[in-house]
Amino acid sequence: MIKNYMEDIIDHILPDLIKEHKDICTCDRCIEDIKAVALNKLPPLYIVTEKGLVYTKLNELKSQFKINVITELALAIEIVSQNPNH
Repeated sequence: MIKNYMEDIIDHILPDLIKEHKDICTCDRCIEDIKAVALNKLPPLYIVTEKGLVYTKLNELKSQFKINVITELALAIEIVSQNPNH
């Protein structure tokens, strides 16, 4: 099974960012739009094996990696907040 692990990373980080932005809409459509915008800007992290998962999780611990993900999510929150599709 092939999987884009970046989706899991976003699912893990996004709830904390949403708590910091209390003025944004948190309907399912807006949340999915935020994820889509961020995923389109971030490089995919496709994994197929457990070894790939371990390597990817180690990479996730690097601070620049996390900063990049948070930055793209914050930008996506702003984009969707200014142009909601619901």
